[in-house]
Amino acid sequence: MRRPSEVAATLRTVLEPVVTDAGLFLEDVTVGAAGRRSVVRVVVDLPDGPGGVGSDTLADVSREISTALDEVDVVRGAYTLEVSTPGVGRPLTTARHFRRAQGRLVRLRTTSGPVRGRVVEVAGEDVVVDTEGARRVVALTDITSGAVEPELGRPAQGAGEG
Repeated sequence: MRRPSEVAATLRTVLEPVVTDAGLFLEDVTVGAAGRRSVVRVVVDLPDGPGGVGSDTLADVSREISTALDEVDVVRGAYTLEVSTPGVGRPLTTARHFRRAQGRLVRLRTTSGPVRGRVVEVAGEDVVVDTEGARRVVALTDITSGAVEPELGRPAQGAGEG
């Protein structure tokens, strides 16, 4: 019997072209158990830059993913498919994540201390953050953790696009 991580790796290989053809980026694929059923979780995102995945686009790619899963029959038995986007709680770990967070307020832990500010741009391997009017350049290699800080009352960039 194949382990869930092996099944997820196979599914990633199958689903990556499907998601890419839909103009999206395959962020993650996991397979877990929910009672007697398996749960296949697929996380998709925009390939780069700010904005959001619209509900119509998410529905379309979900159908394409479902069709691809039916064709390869990698997951044994009954399963539930969940297709979603990373959401605001995703840890910021790569340059692409920071480009996706452009314009958003972030909290960073760096090797030289905490930084809180708005992502202005990502230039190569550096993140430029506006910290209350002053720009600070932080090397990605100096960031030990990063997260978007939700802002109440401020419309999300790209909300409803797609």
